Formats: sequence, C-alpha cells, structure tokens
Amino acid sequence: MQDDLLARAQAWLAEDPDADTRAELARLLDAEDHAELAARFAGTLQFGTAGLRGELGAGPLRMNRSVVIRAAAGLAAYLRKRGHSGGLVVIGYDARHKSADFARDTAAVMTGAGLRAAVLPRPLPTPVLAFAIRHLGAVAGVEVTASHNPPRDNGYKVYLGDGSQIVPPADAEIAAEIAAVRALADVPRPDSGWETLDDAVTDAYLARTDAVLAEGSPRTARTVYTAMHGVGKDTLLAAFARAGFPAPELVAEQAEPDPDFPTVAFPNPEEPGAMDLAFARARATGPDLIIANDPDADRCAVAVPDGGDWRMLRGDEVGALLAAHLVARGARGTFAESIVSCSLLGRIAGAAGLPHAETLTGFKWIARVEGLRYGYEEALGYCVDPEGVRDKDGITAALLITELASVLKEDGRTLTDLLDDLAVEHGLHATDQLAVRVEDLSVIAEAMRRLREQPPARLAGLEVTRAEDLTRGTETLPPTDGLRYTLEGARVIVRPSGTEPKLKCYLEAVVPVADHAALPDARVRAAELLAALKRDLSAAAGI
Repeated sequence: MQDDLLARAQAWLAEDPDADTRAELARLLDAEDHAELAARFAGTLQFGTAGLRGELGAGPLRMNRSVVIRAAAGLAAYLRKRGHSGGLVVIGYDARHKSADFARDTAAVMTGAGLRAAVLPRPLPTPVLAFAIRHLGAVAGVEVTASHNPPRDNGYKVYLGDGSQIVPPADAEIAAEIAAVRALADVPRPDSGWETLDDAVTDAYLARTDAVLAEGSPRTARTVYTAMHGVGKDTLLAAFARAGFPAPELVAEQAEPDPDFPTVAFPNPEEPGAMDLAFARARATGPDLIIANDPDADRCAVAVPDGGDWRMLRGDEVGALLAAHLVARGARGTFAESIVSCSLLGRIAGAAGLPHAETLTGFKWIARVEGLRYGYEEALGYCVDPEGVRDKDGITAALLITELASVLKEDGRTLTDLLDDLAVEHGLHATDQLAVRVEDLSVIAEAMRRLREQPPARLAGLEVTRAEDLTRGTETLPPTDGLRYTLEGARVIVRPSGTEPKLKCYLEAVVPVADHAALPDARVRAAELLAALKRDLSAAAGI
C-alpha cells in the first residue's frame, strides 16, 4: 500500500509544473511522511457545483497548478463537445496565493484547446467576471477565488455563457472530462495567444452599477468601508464616486489586498471578530452605516448603530430591507431566495402582489429563476441587478443599501426603523444559525443519519407539523442533502455545507407583533424560541 502511495507521489512530482509544490512534495517524500502523503493522495479534489475549492499544496487533494490545468482541460473538452470551439472564455482572479498563476494556466489551456481566452487585467471582484461573461458574449467564465475561506485555501468557480454558475448535470459532465485527462504533457499549453483585457470591461461594469439606483434619489448616507484584505476597494470606491455618495471612510488596516489576511482569523464578515476594526473606525467617525465586502466582493455585510454601539445586521435583515426598498421603488418581477433564507421575503413580495420563488442553496439556483428581479440568500449574498450580473454582487448591493439609508436619513429615520416597520406589518422574523465545524466529516454524516432515523417530534416545545427529507426533492425543488422541519411559528433546515467542513442548521422563529410598543416583548420571545430550537436540535442530532 505504501509502495503504491509513494509511486503515485513520485509520478505526480515528475509532472508538477510548479517549483513551490515540487519542493514541498520532495520534502514529504524525503521525510517519508506517509500520513501526510496519504492525506494528499488518497483521492482527488472533487469538481462539483461549487467548482473546486481546497487547501493549497501538492497532490490531487490540494489546490495547485496541476489540478487547475486538469480542470481547465476538462472544461475545454466539455465546451468543445457542445459546439463551442473557438468560443470565448473569460477568466478572472482574486488576490490569493497562486490565483494569478491559476488564471494564466487556464488561459493557456483554453488557447491550446482552440478556444479564445481573455483574462481580466488584475485581481477584481467576482461580480466583474460574472458581468464580463454576458457583456462580452463568452461561452464560459472561470473565477479563481476561495471567496471568504481561510488564507491557505483557493478555488476555481465555473460559469457558463448565461453568466450563471454551473448546475447539474454540467458539473458531472465537466468532472468526467477532467477525469479523462491523462498526463499533463498531453495538455497543450502555449506561452501566448490569449488576450489580457484592459479597463473597458471594468468601466462597462461600473456604468452598469448606476442602473441599480433611482434617478435623483438622495445620496447623503455616510459609510465606513472594509474590503477585508480583498479586492473590493477600488471598484467600490469608483462606484460610490460615480453615484455621488460621500467617499467611504476606509478601514485602512484591511483596505489593500493581502492573501494572508493578517487582521482576521477568517476573512468573512460573519465570523466573530472580523468586523472589530470596522466597528472601531465607526466609533471614531460616526457614519450612518458600515459596509463590508468579503475578499472577492461578491458578498456585502452591513452594520448599523444600535444602543450606543454597532450591530451587524443578519443577511436576512439586509435581504428584507433591500426587498422593501425595491418594492417601494415600484420594482416588478420575481423575488427569489434560497430555502435557508428568511420567509419574510415571501410576505413582502406577497403584500406587493409580486411573484416569490424558493430555490436550493446557492446563487447558481437563484440566478436561474424565471423573471428574476431580486434574489438573496442569508449568507450575505444579494443580486439586485440580474440583467447585469446573474450572481451575488457585493458592490451593487452596497450601493442599494446606501441609497436606502440615504432615503431614510432624509426623513430622520434609520435602517432599524424600517426593520421595525416590517416586523409590525408582517410579524417579527428572527433567524439564527447553529453551525458545527468538524475535522472528521463522518460526524456530519452521523448527525444526518440520526435525524433521518429518529426525526424530532417537538422542538422548542412546538410540534413538528411537517418533516421533509429533501433528498427526495419536493414539488418545486430538485433533490438535495437536507432536512426541513416546519413548526407552528418556526422552521428548521439542516444541511451539510457545500464549501466548508460544517453542518449548518438554519433556524427561524416568527412572532406576531400588534404594534411598535409590542416589539420588545416579541424580541424576547423570539430569542427564547431560537435558543430552545438550537438546544433541542443539538440534542436530536447528537452534536
């Protein structure tokens, strides 16, 4: 067994095009570190609907140039078989370690396969790539990014010509083509022949951002902004300047791209401590709101003044605020969300006489909703201009929430005032999440098995009126690995994360509110329900 492991590692080493990972693998072989070699060669990084994502390093279970070249070759073969020979593939990348190398390798492989390749001019937000695909009439796009994953990770996200991320069966078909790639020497990789785009695409994207705002709307709200060591700053500042908003106060320590993300444990605005520097800047400057992007700027976080300090709004709260703003502006079309997001969006859409749709988790599904006007999911993702970007976009979402804050400011009101109004009109919709990060993925499988075999009859003292195993699909949803429990005044969804080693449980409590005076008691009741749901679900799942 060890001889086979060593043989596979030696074969990988012999064709590895990257000096860094060659040296890394040679050290492991010299040290005869069989445990670490097994961790890297016990399989291959799986290509799925999130593309590829994993830790950087040598071997087929890590992100590296060898893995990326094979992925690009598989994508090229898939495109050619579907009649796209000679078609354009646009490639974007973030500022993580090896991102530029992976983008260049992809361009070389596409060129060698007879496709045309165009690479964005520098590290740019993911929504610029999603925009460029449709703007340039490309047959596919690739974004090299690990979004908000830890610094040691990178990833490879694939879009097709409609500007949306891949969904089944395309993922499995591309994976089969990747698996068919033999030696890297068989993959033509010329040294030139692709195009490096200039700023025209970025300028076109910025011109499109103007469309998300209402003509003549107030532009007075003052913001503090953090790019979270990512690539969002220049694009967001340019968009804000075009719109006529006051220039955001920057969190200087996090303003420039840094692949090591030195000031945060996880470069994700949702993680504890990630927003501390932004809060400190806001305390010093007194803005109306804080805006944060994740490192590839496809997500947008918002924080607001609260009781003398600052509070992060939940993604569901921002999702409802943006929906209410669009309704007030007379938006027409379907309002969509993923099933793990708050049911308040359905209430807002219904009251406005607008269609509402639920999809599986991920913008690859939301972006495909027919007649989409607005889509969001609770993990800070918002699509406010689906004609321009069929994906979540943290830049245009930041513009729209700042416009809303400006409109409210003109009336002496705030975002939290509007949230209170929505609670009185539609009931207080409170959400929380129980997320369990694991080292051993079998823990997640065991928890899901236990819940399937012994589904809870009651949670938080409420009867489970409906228990659904989503692997069977529903009338409106294709099958997915998840469980949904409906209770009187509450809802719980349990699913393994698609991008991280986590079990994620999404909790919602809905409490009727008679008037504004009843809000404090409703919040207490909702908090009690969420705490009880979390406790009882943990016990039922054995986590």
